[in-house]
Amino acid sequence: MRVLIIGGDAAGMTAATRIRAGAPDAEVVVVEMGRFTSYSACGIPFVVSGQVGGGVERLVARTPDRHREAGIDVRMHHEALAIDVAAGEVEVLDHHAGAVRRIGYDELLIATGGMAIRPELPGIDLPFVHGVQTLEDAETLLAVAEQGCHRTVVVGGGYIGLELAEAFLERGCVSTVVEKGTHPLGLLDRDLGEQVTEAMRAHGIDVRVGVDVTGFERGSVATSDGDVPADLVVLGIGVAPRSSLAKEAGITLGARESIRVDDRQRTSASGVWAAGDCCESTHRVTGAPVHIALGTLANKQGRVAGINIAGGDLRMPPVLGTAVTKLCNLEVGITGVTAGVAEQAGIDAVAVTVETTTKAGYMPDSSSMTVRMAVERGTGRVLGAQILGGPGAAKRIDTVATAITAGMTAADVVDLDLAYAPPFSSVWDPVAIAAREALKVI
Repeated sequence: MRVLIIGGDAAGMTAATRIRAGAPDAEVVVVEMGRFTSYSACGIPFVVSGQVGGGVERLVARTPDRHREAGIDVRMHHEALAIDVAAGEVEVLDHHAGAVRRIGYDELLIATGGMAIRPELPGIDLPFVHGVQTLEDAETLLAVAEQGCHRTVVVGGGYIGLELAEAFLERGCVSTVVEKGTHPLGLLDRDLGEQVTEAMRAHGIDVRVGVDVTGFERGSVATSDGDVPADLVVLGIGVAPRSSLAKEAGITLGARESIRVDDRQRTSASGVWAAGDCCESTHRVTGAPVHIALGTLANKQGRVAGINIAGGDLRMPPVLGTAVTKLCNLEVGITGVTAGVAEQAGIDAVAVTVETTTKAGYMPDSSSMTVRMAVERGTGRVLGAQILGGPGAAKRIDTVATAITAGMTAADVVDLDLAYAPPFSSVWDPVAIAAREALKVI
């Protein structure tokens, strides 16, 4: 059996490793158009800021040579151009040789990942406008940071874009964020998103909300609020699935043009699988197909696809989109759905908000913390949460994610035997406090 994998990052290489373990006699070929395999794109802002030294190579978990030592045929600078499902072949351009070849397969995994959203605006292709998705992108941004960038503009309020705004500020740049919505991190409720705005402004970042970008000219960004000077522009609008190969091959697409898969990661085409940022997931709370680009999900989907391609039977569970970030002095965690999103999905939901502290209030390093929890009105089922606060706040979102996955109610969460000591928590854990308040409402 020959398994061909398009894409050598999280999903693709996780799958390759699982196939090698489960089907030792299989030939596993990976084509990757870049220079790196198995790397952490989430670490890019911390390399750019200088917090992580040693260059972008520090973000590589496993090199192509290490994968080859494990028996995986990794072909770098090989770009997949087209998939011929009927023939069981992929047309591949070998950039080293400048030649196009067709590689046959018995099973094909599409793990092409995502790409930075690039709106069709005048000047979008100018050389000072950059997306952030690969380590090649990171190398470019790091070089600019080390050379001394003076004015950086981040367009959009996504996680990595906001983290890069802070990274360039730490490099001594004037850092501006332009967001057309009412607040950065659009998944948050508006008032909580405004906390993010305030925290970034207090740190020295110029955050402009309700502002449209209309184009780019060398040295500036044109907006509805006037021109903003810029030596560098970072696109932080979000990530789109890299699904054009699948679409052109006639493979069915789903949420936000991502590749539709079942819970074993199979596509609509026989013998073709997909995993990672290029494909869709199913949301645990709403049951709806969603596209969520997170490294955690890419690794899990790659594992499921790899085990199944090797002859196993593993199912990808529904997802919650659990995520955390640290922006200046503010930690942010989110999981599940907000009450507003739940209502749109036909769920009778209510949200409660509690203001508490990350530790016992009398501890000298305790800081404020906001927990907003969404629950189903009739059953008390926990639907989601948003958590913002100082050090120690964000990872509490994992408690809520666990509760949702287990199908717990607010009453169940109140009864959890959670740890307490003054340096870590108030005697009632903040998540339990929120659940207790939800019980009063429902």
